[in-house]
Amino acid sequence: MTIWIDAIIQGVLVGGLYALFAMGLSLMFGIMRLVNVAHGDLVILMSFIGLMVVEGLGLQPFAAMAVVVPIALCMGYALQRGVLNHTISKDPLRSLIVTFGISIVIQNLLLAFHSADTRAIHSAGLESQSLPIAENLAVGVLPVIMFATAVMLTAGLQWLFGSTRIGRAFRATSDDDGAAALMGINNAHIYALATAIAIGILGVAGVFHGMRTTFAPTDGPALLIYAFQAVIIGGMGSFWGTLAGGVLLGIAQAIGARIDPGWGVLAGHLMFVAVLLFKPNGFFPKTR
Repeated sequence: MTIWIDAIIQGVLVGGLYALFAMGLSLMFGIMRLVNVAHGDLVILMSFIGLMVVEGLGLQPFAAMAVVVPIALCMGYALQRGVLNHTISKDPLRSLIVTFGISIVIQNLLLAFHSADTRAIHSAGLESQSLPIAENLAVGVLPVIMFATAVMLTAGLQWLFGSTRIGRAFRATSDDDGAAALMGINNAHIYALATAIAIGILGVAGVFHGMRTTFAPTDGPALLIYAFQAVIIGGMGSFWGTLAGGVLLGIAQAIGARIDPGWGVLAGHLMFVAVLLFKPNGFFPKTR
């Protein structure tokens, strides 16, 4: 019984990281109906930026986030304002093609500057520290921190959208961009702010990912799949749903891995397919 309880706990904790991957994807789709195929590659890019900050400036990973996140915010704003705003239309093909091109560019730039070798962000042993919670049962310190961060960011996004002026502008633009423009809202600026927040969250996720495991320039597509699955399982447009989707995906993978080491990722994919078949709107879809 203990091994299954442990599997569920570990799945919940890794689900927090999946939720961090997925939040920005959910945000961009919810406001702009834009599917960012380069999302996973942006996570890896942030991991490499975090690695360069840690090694170049000699900072601890959490201190490095204070450098990486502002870079990510600026990058997201510039990317949306300079490129992605020109792809927003009722036809999703334009944004898919452009973000696919961005994905290829990011991968090849990282390969050119960092080679195909795997890297990791060292955190002075934090990745191996654990907290005992019962006999023969412990949780990793780093996964707990990642999950707590995911919960706080989810709560922060929910507050931003529900209780602030910029959140009302986000909702207005999402509901009817034409009417929002007539009311004086600068849609291009609002879209760029949304993408800045989305990529800023990836700044946190990328550093955490680099601390948790090794990464390479071509790892982005795999992370994109996890992010998509978390969003779909939880329900499109729902931040708490995205967190729940990441947790459910993590639990499925952890239980599958305990059954057979080769079944971890497969179990997550099977759960995703089951959700598409029997609950295509996800478990916690956004309601108006």
